[in-house]
Order: sequence, then structure tokens, then C-alpha cells
Amino acid sequence: MFKINQHQKAFKENAEKVKIPLGKRPDWLKVKLPTGQNYSDLLKLMRGQRLHTVCEEAKCPNLAECWNARTATFMILGDICTRSCGFCNVKLGLPTELDLDEPRRVAESVEELKLRHVVVTSVNRDELEDGGASIFSETVKLINQKSPDCTVEILIPDFKGDEKSFGIIMENPPHILNHNLETVPRLYHAVRPQAKYERSLQLINWFKNKGLKTKSGIMVGIGEKTNEVLELMKDLQKNNCDILTIGQYLQPTKNHLPVDRYVHPDEFNMYKTEGMKMGFKAVESSPLVRSSYHADKQARELF
Repeated sequence: MFKINQHQKAFKENAEKVKIPLGKRPDWLKVKLPTGQNYSDLLKLMRGQRLHTVCEEAKCPNLAECWNARTATFMILGDICTRSCGFCNVKLGLPTELDLDEPRRVAESVEELKLRHVVVTSVNRDELEDGGASIFSETVKLINQKSPDCTVEILIPDFKGDEKSFGIIMENPPHILNHNLETVPRLYHAVRPQAKYERSLQLINWFKNKGLKTKSGIMVGIGEKTNEVLELMKDLQKNNCDILTIGQYLQPTKNHLPVDRYVHPDEFNMYKTEGMKMGFKAVESSPLVRSSYHADKQARELF
């Protein structure tokens, strides 16, 4: 039987790391407050359909820009996660139910917004036999039925490496399969205590071998070294990743892992240049980049 208390303990241990005083955020990390008619319309739609967005749950700094462009990343399988990642602001706990009607509401929202590209992600649901893969598959199926001209990207958890769950995803395959590594292997114990670096690489390679476009994302400024980032990028290339996103880690609350440093935009530009040399088809690398940032643009370039 799945138990959450071990994850709560791990989360507490992660939060006890000493905070590093960095002073005022640099100008390149300043963002606008979410306002405007498009923002209000999208917020009303999400509330009316009883849907969650990772934009809100993860306190994404690009929320204002994306919502005013009438784009959003839908977060399915509820808003309670079974894993205690040290960087993430999504609620930790044991989910109480599975909303089987959620795929329909997501698909109707995509249709109403007239999206050309949609990103669907989720919390981890380790207590479910398939990790929630069947809900992902049904969501993609209904989006394709209602909005056939919309490209679909899904940002999935690792499903504990279960290939049966991978197979369920492939029953209704997305256009882009995204799974984030988040950080370098040395930091996994603190950043992703229930995940495995090699398992995530193998997942990306598995779906690429099935013919999908693949994508992954990482944070910097959480304690990694530059050479470790470059080695991670090489690992992703070896495992057939097409698209890479790199952004600055920002501590969501004082109970999360502290920021180690604010990475200068020049370093982000270096990662982009090196990534394109390595053979990635697209690299989004700048301080405010998040996994779904400019996802519509990447899709247009690939399809």
C-alpha cells in the first residue's frame, strides 16, 4: 500500500538546507503582475471547468505573458502530488479521488480557446497502478477529436519506469513527449528524491524509439556546476532528446530548496549555443524559461 509519510519526511529534510543570502533579484528576473482581459477570461474558464494549471500551482513567472496570449498548461490528475520534490510548490499529499471526467473538460477548454498547440502535464500519482497514464491517453484522444488541427504536447511523470504505462500513452500518442530531468544527477537526492536520473533518460529514449518528438527541461541556479549541465545535455543527446529548455530556479517558498545563484543571461546563451552544436532541434535557454515556454513556437518549427 502506498504511504505518503515517507515523502513528507524527505520533503522536510530537503527544506532544512541552509538558506543562501543572495540579496535583491537582478533586473532580468523581474516579471509583470498578471492582469488584462485575456488573463481574466482564461481564469474564468479554468474556474468554470474546475481545471488546474501548472502556471498557477508552480507560480510560473511567465503566467502574465502566456495567459494574455491565451495559452496555458493544463495540469490533470488533480492538484495533490505524491512526491516531495524540493523545488516544487504543488501540494504534497495522498490524493483522494480520480476525476474520470477531467479529459472531457480539458478538451472542451482547448476547443473554446481555439488553441493551435496545447501542453498537458500532471502531478505524480504513484498510488495508481498506471500512474495516471490512462487519463493522459484519454485527454489526448478527446483533444484530437475536438481540435484536430491542434498539436498536443504532454509533460509526463516517470510512471516509475513502467513500460505498461508507457504503452497506454502510445495508444493515443501526442505530437511531443516531454519529461523533465530537472537537475544534474549529483543533486537528485535533494531535488527529486523519488526519481532516478537514468530512469528518466531511458523514458525519453523509449518514446523516441516509438517515433515521437521528445523534449526535456532543467533548472539552473540550484547548486549545479556548469560542466555538470553540459554533461547532462550530452546525456540527453545520447538518449535522443529533440528539444531542451533551461531556466533559472526560483525558490517558491522558504520551505523549499534555496537558490544557490542567479545565473547570468550570458551563461544561458552559452547553453543555447552549445546545445544547438550538440544537435538539439530547439533550445530555449534564458532566466525566465519554463518547460512550456514558447512550446507553441517549438511545435510550429517541428511540424
